[in-house]
Amino acid sequence: MEIQNNIARLKQKEKSLLKKAGLAIHDYCMIKKDDRICVAVSGGKDSLTLLKLLSLRTLKISLGYSLIAVHIETDFKCKGCIHKETIKKIFDEWGIAGIFSKISVLNSKSKKGITCFWCSWNRRKAIFEIAGKFNCNKIALGHHKDDVIETMLLNLLFNGEISTMNPKQAIFNGRFEIIRPLCYAEKKEITAYALTAGFPDCFCSCPNAFISKRKFVKDFIDEAAKLSPGIKTNIFRAPSRIRHEYLGKTLIPRRNHRAFPPKVDPPLAEACGMAAKIFL
Repeated sequence: MEIQNNIARLKQKEKSLLKKAGLAIHDYCMIKKDDRICVAVSGGKDSLTLLKLLSLRTLKISLGYSLIAVHIETDFKCKGCIHKETIKKIFDEWGIAGIFSKISVLNSKSKKGITCFWCSWNRRKAIFEIAGKFNCNKIALGHHKDDVIETMLLNLLFNGEISTMNPKQAIFNGRFEIIRPLCYAEKKEITAYALTAGFPDCFCSCPNAFISKRKFVKDFIDEAAKLSPGIKTNIFRAPSRIRHEYLGKTLIPRRNHRAFPPKVDPPLAEACGMAAKIFL
């Protein structure tokens, strides 16, 4: 009876995630017939969930695509890491062609000197090379709703810009398209599904996982969500609900914290100069 209940729970969670992934694929036209998709698989619950959903017969037959799974191994890991062996077994069990590649991200850097950007950039570069080698036109990443909104706040707070991950993004003049079918799913949904599905939890985590800026933003959002349960959805929707009339261009500060004046007509510039003498 307990096994049957677990199977029922798994099917229910899988159906919910599949519905959200299908909706995202439809809304952003992520996948077309005869697409060849390269799925980036780190071995975590997000990428394994994405791979499992994309490998389901129902989705593959209805959309008519093919896929390969790619795992990039780096030298930035804990000593007990067994990613490759475990992931290879999963690929074989699911009947998916798997490609493995090993790269170095440390070089002359220490582990403390490794940033999320540096590690991600090197992994992404390796994935692009493999995708090109195997004639893939789409690269599927396991980023979910939480990743999208965390990236938006990271860019706003630490880079001073308004940008985030696009659900679909063309790169290299259209050679590839990055797609994120899990962009409508929250992390807690994926975690619950992975736990019910029995995905392995023996993988090591990033050595800097608990000291990164992303961890700071993640904790901030979790605290804010206690005050407003809909805060994640509000942030996620914000880029499509921009009120341009309230987004005038701000001035770029000088070193002395004043601002570069905008280019204006001479009479207006003279008036601005007079005002500056009065108020500054």
